[in-house]
Amino acid sequence: MSADYELLVGRDDVVGYLAGAGLLGRVSATPTGSDVRVDEVTAGNMNRVFIARGPLGSLAVKQAPPWVQVVGPDWPVDPGRIASEARTYERLAEQVPESIPTIVAFDPERYVLVMEDLSALDVLRDALVRQVVSGPDAVDIDYAGLGEVVGRFVAELAASTTTSALGPAAHAELVETAANPELCRMTLDVVLDEPYRRHEHNHWHPALDERVAALYDDERMRAAVASIRHDFETRHEALIHGDLHTGSVMIGRPSGAQRVVVFDPEFSFVGPIGMDLGLFWANLELAAIAADAVGQPALAAARRSAIDASWDAFAEVWDAAGASSPSLAAISRDAWRFAGVEGMRRAVGFSHAADIESLPGGVLGEASIRLFDAARHHVLTGEALPAS
Repeated sequence: MSADYELLVGRDDVVGYLAGAGLLGRVSATPTGSDVRVDEVTAGNMNRVFIARGPLGSLAVKQAPPWVQVVGPDWPVDPGRIASEARTYERLAEQVPESIPTIVAFDPERYVLVMEDLSALDVLRDALVRQVVSGPDAVDIDYAGLGEVVGRFVAELAASTTTSALGPAAHAELVETAANPELCRMTLDVVLDEPYRRHEHNHWHPALDERVAALYDDERMRAAVASIRHDFETRHEALIHGDLHTGSVMIGRPSGAQRVVVFDPEFSFVGPIGMDLGLFWANLELAAIAADAVGQPALAAARRSAIDASWDAFAEVWDAAGASSPSLAAISRDAWRFAGVEGMRRAVGFSHAADIESLPGGVLGEASIRLFDAARHHVLTGEALPAS
């Protein structure tokens, strides 16, 4: 597959693009951009990202190719997905501007977003891994503050886009305009289908061999996942991020106070509200499992505390908005069910998490078992693990 628009590949492409878009003057003191350095910082699976730095400032330039970036042309995907991201950022700027990057420009013809450079922050997953590898003091994270920001982010987005908030006509229009069929199909395949049957994408630690064999024949799990899949496809409750894991959050202290930024809402669509919380919770839980695995129980407890903090912040906003449907109890149950399928795909599916994969070989198997068992519990019960 080839692109029918010009792709940004290197420095000259990015500088030329900024010049053509009238944005070069934000970073360069020269008309040609000769003083601009461009670094590719692509880290996610879907898009290419460049940072353009000059004497006057810096910008992040993100482009969606017509395929999954990490795979290439063999996995084609509509580049219009970045329009979903742009629309979601526009709405978020009205609700939680402090929790998202500042968007400078969107080019729907070249599928490019130009935004604030967040290089002073760490991707949360990278920071979590570094704490385990180098010790808790390697990165200063206020976990309660982290959870509060993410919980409020999810609640403000959801509460402002329910049927009761928008009215039936506007909500129906949002369902249509925010439809994201290709990326929703990817979630259906990678999260809600492939991990539960024999598939070439799946891989796991050998310690899980017996559990995986049993999973493929587990009728209870098959029925529970089918129910979650049905809800994903049919419950148009509110606009959600759709891929809110620790690789979609940045964190740091560039000015002393902790800053938390949620980014990459390209999977956004109108779906079940509990999904965003669940994806976030699952990734915090596996990060806590990783900390426990290397003998850092206090760090593990701190990481789990972010789950409670996010729920408290969500509930506070939800109650203040007067939102009564779905109920908080229903959202919590959905969140844990989605946490389960997210945890399971990280254990046995296509895309694992560096938190677990980077563990020393001597503890990796046991951590993988704990992740698998926790995920199965959440899918079947819609509840957190019992307190130990």
